[in-house]
Amino acid sequence: MAMGIHMPKSRAPNQENRTIAIIGAGVSGLLACKYALQKGFSPTVFEARSSIGGVWSRTCDSTKLQTPKNHYRFSDFAWSDSVKEAFPDHNQVREYIYSYALHFNILPHIKFNCKVVSIDYLCTSSEEHMSSWELWAGIGEAFSPKGKWHVSVQDLQTSTATNQVYQFDFVILCLGKFSGLANIPQFAMNKGPEVFDGEVMHSMDYAAMDNAAEFIKNKRVTIVGFQKSAIDIGAEIAKVNGAKHPCTLLFRTAHWSVPENLVEFIFRNLNRVSELTVHKPDEAFFLWLLAALLSPLLWIYSKVIENYLKWLYPLAKYDIIPEHGFLGQIRSCMLTRPEAFASVFKSIDFQKYLLGSSAPFYRECIHPKIPQLAIVGYSESHATIYTTEIRAKWLAHFLEGNFRLPTIREMEHNVMRWEKCMRRYTDPNFKRGCVSVMLQIYCNDEICRDMNCNPRRKKSILSELFAPHGPSDYADLSSLGREE
Repeated sequence: MAMGIHMPKSRAPNQENRTIAIIGAGVSGLLACKYALQKGFSPTVFEARSSIGGVWSRTCDSTKLQTPKNHYRFSDFAWSDSVKEAFPDHNQVREYIYSYALHFNILPHIKFNCKVVSIDYLCTSSEEHMSSWELWAGIGEAFSPKGKWHVSVQDLQTSTATNQVYQFDFVILCLGKFSGLANIPQFAMNKGPEVFDGEVMHSMDYAAMDNAAEFIKNKRVTIVGFQKSAIDIGAEIAKVNGAKHPCTLLFRTAHWSVPENLVEFIFRNLNRVSELTVHKPDEAFFLWLLAALLSPLLWIYSKVIENYLKWLYPLAKYDIIPEHGFLGQIRSCMLTRPEAFASVFKSIDFQKYLLGSSAPFYRECIHPKIPQLAIVGYSESHATIYTTEIRAKWLAHFLEGNFRLPTIREMEHNVMRWEKCMRRYTDPNFKRGCVSVMLQIYCNDEICRDMNCNPRRKKSILSELFAPHGPSDYADLSSLGREE
């Protein structure tokens, strides 16, 4: 198991002289900025839009959280008492995120309407010498004298064609899993939108419209897809047009849609005991045996939920029973892969590193061969803030110089072990498996150990084993252990 190497506090870098660029002001960018500020740094955040919040800054009116708010929250910033709903709507989420940015004085560090066009790593060593490094960035620490990042930025508020180039010691990519890139299929000639008499648009363009309800009023609309955005838009159109102008969902693969009460039940049962049923990378024989013996419980759990959903909804009547199991769906990934943001790198080699694996990151945020750079907000989870925040804390500890990374070889081995573990759980209906979704507490334990913090976050052994772990359990990771 690759773990961080702890360093004496006196070896922490001089934060005032270190420059950090954060690309993106969505949830992950705000968290990265907040914890960098907490460690004494003064980061610069580049945001292409005129507002914060990422995917929440522009979304459909019908969109709301699909995660209970007690899991979708910042560890040290509670939801307002005025928000009574377990699943707040998009306006409430946006207000919550904005309040967080105001509370921690993040907004002054953001350059709005500034689009990062490319980033380029300039190193004093040759590429051949870089490839021979045993330690990340040559020294295993965040800040290395061997290189700098040049960040090329386009100011979207000016008509000038010249981009401004900034120099930074460290770059944090916070483009998120959605990355603002529309996933549009490639069509053969004369087989695409150009042969359709109506209008064709992506859900992102629809969400960005100020008059979406007026635009779709009294129109026959077909939605291609069956994921959350498709369901949200379908519900919105049905509300506006009713049965007189029905909305059609056209999809290749049906997916399990889960009601809110069942979502809350599932989250209540994500605990240490439930994680014993899942195999882990390089697990000891006893844990392997335990997972093998308990894994049938997962199958039973999945079948019970599937039968409940088939009873609750008329899936058989409309022939939309998914071919895959419920469990296969929740532990598989359907979101953006690394190619969505690989193009921001000028280096062809760095692009190849990102495209060469489905799980290329150590601790889900560090690529072993891309120095002085981290990616925050890419980790798979059903509670994005929860998993992103603990990695932002881990990164801030690393930036402060509290631990070194393992060797490049050890990190690559760790990445390969996780990828092998993911393949064990990959459903053939999905591009890749994300077993880390089922091992949130196990992943948090690894991060806590790197930071020299006690991974046990509850007051009693029974709570530690059977109670769900949420953001508030990891509010204070600044010292060894947790005060009781």
